[in-house]
This record gives sequence, C-alpha cells and structure tokens, in this order.
Amino acid sequence: MRVIEIEGGQGPADALRLAERPLPNPAADEIRIRVRAAGVNRPDIVQREGRYPAPPGASDILGLEIAGEVDAVGQDVTRWRVGDRVCALLGGGGYADYAQVDARHALPVPEGLDFVQAAALPETAFTVFANVFEGGGLKAGETLLIHGATSGIGVMAIQMAKAAGARVIATSRGAAKAKAARLLGADVSLDATGDLLDAIKAEGGADVVLDMVGAAYAELNLNALKPGGRWVVIATLTGALAQIDLMRVMLKRIVLTGSTLRSRPADEKARLAAAVEQTVWPWVAAGAVQAQVQATFPLDQAAAAHHRLEAGDHVGKIVLTL
Repeated sequence: MRVIEIEGGQGPADALRLAERPLPNPAADEIRIRVRAAGVNRPDIVQREGRYPAPPGASDILGLEIAGEVDAVGQDVTRWRVGDRVCALLGGGGYADYAQVDARHALPVPEGLDFVQAAALPETAFTVFANVFEGGGLKAGETLLIHGATSGIGVMAIQMAKAAGARVIATSRGAAKAKAARLLGADVSLDATGDLLDAIKAEGGADVVLDMVGAAYAELNLNALKPGGRWVVIATLTGALAQIDLMRVMLKRIVLTGSTLRSRPADEKARLAAAVEQTVWPWVAAGAVQAQVQATFPLDQAAAAHHRLEAGDHVGKIVLTL
C-alpha cells in the first residue's frame, strides 16, 4: 500500500515522501479500513517537525482521522462488517491506502456525507466534545469564547456550541476570517487585530474559553472570564509558559484545565466515541453541525497540504484524498 513517510528535515517538501509498506493486519479487536480520505491536522505538522512523536503502539505514519470502507474485521469485532462506511479516530496511520484501528474508535459515516466530509469530523468533533462540553462543562445559555475560530477545531466548536444552545464569541485574525466565523453561526465575531478585551467585556464576558493560542492570551482569558468560568487549553501556538495572577484565579473561582486527545487510553477513546455518536451525530444528521472542508489534495501531494495548513489562510479543514 502507499503511505506518506517522514524522511527527515522539518519542511514539508524535505520531510514527506511517498513510499510503500505491507498492508496492516487487524488484531482481534480491530478493523482495517480502505482509506478514501484523511484529515490533515496541526499535530501532523508538529510530528513532522520531530516535536510530537507517536504514542507507544501507534503507527509512525501521520494522520489522526480517516474515512473509508471496512476492508477486514478482527475475530472479536461484532459491530462492523466488510463494506461498512466508517470514519475513525486514529493514533496514527491515516496517510495511507489502508489503516487499522480499534473497532470502538470508528463511527458510521453520517447519512448524506461523502468520505471527504466524514474524514473532517472525528478529530475535531472528539476534541471539541471532550474539551468544551466535558472539560469546560458548557451548558445551554452560557457563552463560549473561541480563539482561532476559523481553524478546523474552531469551526466545529462554533457549530457544536450553537447546536447545544450556547452563545458564541469568536476571535480570528483579519476581517475576512471574522466574517467567515459570523457566517458559521458565531453571535459575535471579533478581528483579533483589534482590542479584544473591551469588546468581549462589552458582550458580558465568557463562561468558557476554548484556547488554542496559549501564552499570549493568558491575561486576556483571565480578564474575559466571568466568575466561575472555565478556561480550557488545547494548544499553545504562542508558547506554553505564561504568568497569571493566581489570586485572581481564586477570587473569580476560575477553573483552568486542558488536555490532549491522542495519548488517551484506548478505553477512554472508546467511551468518548460512544458519547460523540450519541450527542454529536444527531446534530450532524440534522444539519446543525456540518463538515467544513476548505481544500483537498491527493495523497501524493501531502506536502502541499501541509504548506496550505501552515499558511493559516484556511477556514475549516484540509483533507487528503486517496
């Protein structure tokens, strides 16, 4: 089968190359999927740069989410049959013609979606559900502040928050992206080149912050949160080290939390998959949550897909097609 391997160097053109490997054989509790589309995510870039190795037992091939048809089934698997249309969350291995995955981490492709749209769902839907709704405890009627609102995660967070009955304040860089976030459903969409804090305070502040920026927005988040607010960190694009006033955290009763998805145990991912299917998949079926795909690239152009993601001008997801 064809795969994309990391050959060396940090830039996409230097590091990514098309290669061939034997087909993987699914274990008793796994399925093998003929991959038709694979999502491209920022952790793929960080792994390519040598800063985010695959967890123990995971494939060293890039790719954390895929969609395709079940091609082979392990002897202990009861839910899936050969030919079923599925999308799945992976620990690695998505940039390939075939991928093996714990059968519990796969979900049916929602009715009406093609493989490209389905491949854009798992990583973002799982991440938003785990962090905004479980970690952040967002409820109907509360306000979610999303930084990086036109990223794949941000686009999904806007839609899921609105589907749950919450209010959304979105921040993104530039007027065009602010407009895009507004069209996606954000109640308030702010250009991050302006004075964010005054604008957020004018809207009453936030109950939950979904933070992908990190250090540069630490003070902003602390000021923007209402008493009892929850600050959820899922990426640190401007750095991981920040100084915050712990007395103000105490006085405002702020909860600061965060998580990664890839390193979670298999049983935890299976629990999360079941929760996403129960809560989020009905929103997808109803059209309240839609996969937003900015661009597609064939597998052998994975380097170009990485270049596009790194450019930062996309709204939504970038997907490889196979």
